[in-house]
Amino acid sequence: MDSPFPTCPDRRRFVLGLAAGGALAGAWPRRSWALRDPSGPVVLAGTRFDLAIGETPVDFTGRARTAITVNGSLPAPLLRWREGDTVTLRVRNALPSASAFGDLTSIHWHGLLLPANMDGVPGLSFAGIRRGESYYYRFQVRQSGTYWYHSHSAFQEQSGLYGPIIIDPAGPDPHAVDRDYVLMFSDWTDLDSAALYRRLKQMPAYDNHARLTVGDFLADAGRDGVAATARDRLAWARMRMTPTDLSDVDANTYTYLLNGTTSLGNWTGLFRHGEKLRLRLINGSAMTHFDVRIPGLKLTVVAADGQPVHPVTVDELRIATAETFDVIVEPRGQDAFTIFAQDLGRTGFVAGTLALREGLRAPVPPLDPRPRLTMADMGHGHGEHGKAAEGGCGAAMGEGGCGAAMHAGHGAAPSDAATITHPPGEARSPFVDMQVATASPRLDDPGIGLRDNGRRVLSYSMLRSSFPDPDGRDPGREIELHLTGHMERFAWGVDGQHFADAAPLRLRYGERVRITLVNDTMMTHPIHLHGMWSDLEDERGEFLVRKHTVDMPPGTRRSYRVRADALGHWAWHCHLLYHMEAGMMRVVQVHE
Repeated sequence: MDSPFPTCPDRRRFVLGLAAGGALAGAWPRRSWALRDPSGPVVLAGTRFDLAIGETPVDFTGRARTAITVNGSLPAPLLRWREGDTVTLRVRNALPSASAFGDLTSIHWHGLLLPANMDGVPGLSFAGIRRGESYYYRFQVRQSGTYWYHSHSAFQEQSGLYGPIIIDPAGPDPHAVDRDYVLMFSDWTDLDSAALYRRLKQMPAYDNHARLTVGDFLADAGRDGVAATARDRLAWARMRMTPTDLSDVDANTYTYLLNGTTSLGNWTGLFRHGEKLRLRLINGSAMTHFDVRIPGLKLTVVAADGQPVHPVTVDELRIATAETFDVIVEPRGQDAFTIFAQDLGRTGFVAGTLALREGLRAPVPPLDPRPRLTMADMGHGHGEHGKAAEGGCGAAMGEGGCGAAMHAGHGAAPSDAATITHPPGEARSPFVDMQVATASPRLDDPGIGLRDNGRRVLSYSMLRSSFPDPDGRDPGREIELHLTGHMERFAWGVDGQHFADAAPLRLRYGERVRITLVNDTMMTHPIHLHGMWSDLEDERGEFLVRKHTVDMPPGTRRSYRVRADALGHWAWHCHLLYHMEAGMMRVVQVHE
C-alpha cells in the first residue's frame, strides 16, 4: 500500500526546487534556505512527514564508519513547519537486525510544547519504537522559531540522529532578511559510543592532554609567588582534578562538524553585498560547548532557544549543548567570511564560509590560548579569575573532595553570593567529590576562555525576552536542586542521587514554581526541562529571558520559573549526553 506521506526527495530534485521553495508553502516567506549544493541537508516542509531511521555509511576522518540517520541524511532532514498547524510524523524504525544501535529508537522534539505521549522519551512518555515498527507523532505547533530534534535512546544522538526544525510564525516575521541559513554544530567520533562511555567510566581524564608541568609551576611561581602557587597546586590535588580538565571529551577524540561537514568540506552559504542573513545556530553536539564568531562581522542576536529577544550585537557567543541562537549578519566589504566555532577547551574547531560565490575561503583564525580553571571558577578560593587562588579548598569531603569555598566568582557583587546549604544526601553519597559553600548567578560572565579577550562576548545578562513575563505570577514555592558528581568515577547526579535512585519531582498542574540550581561540580552543565519553559531570572529575581536549556557553569546558583501547564511525566536532565547517562537526570511529574 502506498504511503500517505511524502518521501525524501532525491538531492538533485531538491536542489533544483530551491527557488520555488517559498511558493510550495503558500503564504510562507520566499527566501533562500541554508543550502548550496547536493551535499546540503534536505528540507521537508508541510504538515505530514515520513521519517525512516536507519543506518548509513559515513567517512569524516578517512575511515568508513556507520551512522544512524533519518532518511539517510546526517544531519537529519530540516523540518519546516508553520505555527498553528497540526503536524503528523510517521517515524519508522528501519534499523537492520543486529544493529550496533540496538532495536529501539525514538525522536524527541527539543524545546517543543506538546502532549507528554508525543515527547519521545522511551520508558517515560512512550515505549519507544521497536525495529520494524512505526510511531505516529501528531501535535499542534504552538510556537515559532529555531529548534531541533534528536534521539532519546541510548547513545544514538552521538552517532548521527539529530536534525533542525524551523517554525515560521503565524503572523509577519519580525525580522526581514534576504537569506535564512541553518548552522548546526555537532561532534562526531569514530569510536562506538557505548565504548566511549565505558572509557569515560574507566579513564575520565583520557582526553586531557594538557596537564600542568614543572615548567608551568615555575612560570606561575614567578608571577604569583612560590607559596601561592604551591597552595593552588595542593588545592587541585585535594580535588583530584587538574585546572586544564575543561571538558570530558574534546578534539582529541571528536571531529567537529558544521551541517554534517568537516572544516575541509567548507560548508558555504552564499550572499550578495548589502543583504541581511539570518543564521540559525543550533548546538546538536553530544558533549561540546562551541564559541562561535565570524571575524569581520558583528552578530546581532534576535532569538534564544527559539524565543525572540531584544536585539543585542556582539562579536562572539558561547552556545551550550542543546541551545539555539538566531543571529543576523550583514556581510559587506569583502568577498568571504569564515564561520569559526572552537570548543570550550581550545582543542579543536570547525569552520565554514559565507561567500559571494563557491570556492572562496577567508583566513581561518588560530585557536585561542587554552584557558585554565582557577579556584574562583570552581567557587573556591578568594582570588580573581585568571589568577592563582590563595585560599584553595578547605575541608575535604568524600574521597579527596573540596568542602569549602570563599569566592563567588567573576562579576558577582558580594550581595549576589549566597551561602549554600547542601541536601543531606550529598554528604552521604559516594558519588560526590566536591561542594561549594557560596555561589552566585554570574549571569554577566561570558565564561572561561572568553573573558577580556578583546571581543564583545554574549552573556546571559545581555539577553532580554522581547515580551513580559508570560505568566505574571510570583512563584508559589521554590525547589532547590544541586548538580553533583564525582570526577574520578565519572558519576553524575542531582542532590547526590543517581537518576535510578531518585523519586520524581512532583508539580501541581497550573502552579508557578521557582527552580534554583546550584552547580557543586567542576563541569558546566546545560540543563533541559522537557515540555515546559524555563523562565530565567536575573540577580534580583525578575524575569530575564525564556529558555528551554539553561547553562550552569561551575560554582553558579541560577533560578528560573516554571509554569506547570503540561500534565504527565517529563524528563529533566543535563544535556551532556554521557552525564545524563551517568545519572544527572530526574523525572518531573505534573499532576492534578
